[in-house]
Amino acid sequence: MTELTSLTLAEACDRLRKKDISAVELTSAHVAAVEKARALNAYVLETPEQAVAMAKASDARIAKGEAGPLEGIPLAIKDLFATKGVRTTACSHILDNFVPTYESTITSQLWRDGAVMLGKTNNDEFAMGSSNETSCFGTVQSPWRREGSNTPLVPGGSSGGSAAAVAAQLCLGATATDTGGSIRQPAAFTGTVGIKPTYGRCSRWGVVAFASSLDQAGPITKTVRDAAIMLRSMAGPDAKDTTCVDRPVPDYEAAIGKSVKGLRIGIPKEYRLDGMPAEIEKIWQQGCDWLKSGGAELVDVSLPHTKYALPAYYIVAPAEASSNLARYDGVRYGLRAPGRDITDMYEKTRAEGFGAEVRRRVMIGTYVLSAGYYDAYYLRAQQVRTLIKRDFEQCFEAGVHAMLTPATPSAAFGIGEKGGADPVEMYLNDVFTVTVNMAGLPGIAVPAGSDAQGLPLGLQLIGRPFDEETLFSLGEVIEREAGRFVAKSWW
Repeated sequence: MTELTSLTLAEACDRLRKKDISAVELTSAHVAAVEKARALNAYVLETPEQAVAMAKASDARIAKGEAGPLEGIPLAIKDLFATKGVRTTACSHILDNFVPTYESTITSQLWRDGAVMLGKTNNDEFAMGSSNETSCFGTVQSPWRREGSNTPLVPGGSSGGSAAAVAAQLCLGATATDTGGSIRQPAAFTGTVGIKPTYGRCSRWGVVAFASSLDQAGPITKTVRDAAIMLRSMAGPDAKDTTCVDRPVPDYEAAIGKSVKGLRIGIPKEYRLDGMPAEIEKIWQQGCDWLKSGGAELVDVSLPHTKYALPAYYIVAPAEASSNLARYDGVRYGLRAPGRDITDMYEKTRAEGFGAEVRRRVMIGTYVLSAGYYDAYYLRAQQVRTLIKRDFEQCFEAGVHAMLTPATPSAAFGIGEKGGADPVEMYLNDVFTVTVNMAGLPGIAVPAGSDAQGLPLGLQLIGRPFDEETLFSLGEVIEREAGRFVAKSWW
């Protein structure tokens, strides 16, 4: 059984097509693995009966020669994606027992292509967090441990459940979302691959909103090739989402193994932070060397407005969150706390339903949008965002094809180690990732090495708009040199 769960998505597709294994066997192995690994708290809802039924239907289609690109592949779905008839809560008490009557566009495309749903994965409440410690279902534990220590580690956030499930071999791939780094940071923390596509590449319809101008869905997988295969099914135009781009979806898998000779890779000087651990610096240099030996040309570039990205992000994102979360009022669906009148009911429902981090961000967002502060904060942050985007555009116009940076400022930290007294300490985890969301660009995190305690470290590649293919080609070079990173089973 463990042999089946250790397969990559691409290997499983190949074996299913050859009929070496059945979809039911593959799914059953993953269902058993999920049950054994409940200590990780990666899944908030398991759907084993539905998974086996979907696998049986896949086997029937394979027998008829009607297999889709993901036929029989067991996937995990972040609890932010609406799944028809299956509880979807955004891991918030305010959406207790909410069961959608509709399917998100992305999950409907995965089912169209034959994928199997194992269940819903844990995430930070409304995707607000960098460690998966804000979920109403409790903290996710990373399958990784420091060498010689049993201290539980965070898997990163907000897509911590998805990253932990992939890293612990509890699925062959998982959906995730990225507003300021929530795909790439957990991927880097868990030795997995995560890509945030260009804004508008994947539909946001049916995905619980955090910050609508920043949110973008993407996959977390075991390998770069797996991410390419999964993204092809997830991406594409959608008339229900006006921000979704109407352009054809390339065959991303065809970019794997493509030569990177002649590509110009920018190394932004602003990403060399004061006090950055020597281990991060080392794998960054190692990544440069690997790309150079693959034929790429490295050039120093400047992104001067990078230093303003984090503060600007933490104005724009909470502002949009306060607007998006206004709909959770206890009237139409979800939690309702009794009150003396409608105002009292609103206040009590939101106070009981939202966790501390969500309340904090809603209050920040409401403040920066309020009369007298809108121009000073929100408008200025949007102007900074334009300058950040322009920095990238000038580099791309100068002939840079992609940029290489660290993915995170450190390896995974222990549960409860950060952000307790000072939430800004937690926000600093997003320092390398938020610029990509602010500029709407694609970014991929690829495992590239380990720290002194044996924990995985990732590198980030940032691409031109709608040029995910170049990221897959470059990412595969790093992956080929660095090798796979697999967590040892302890659960």
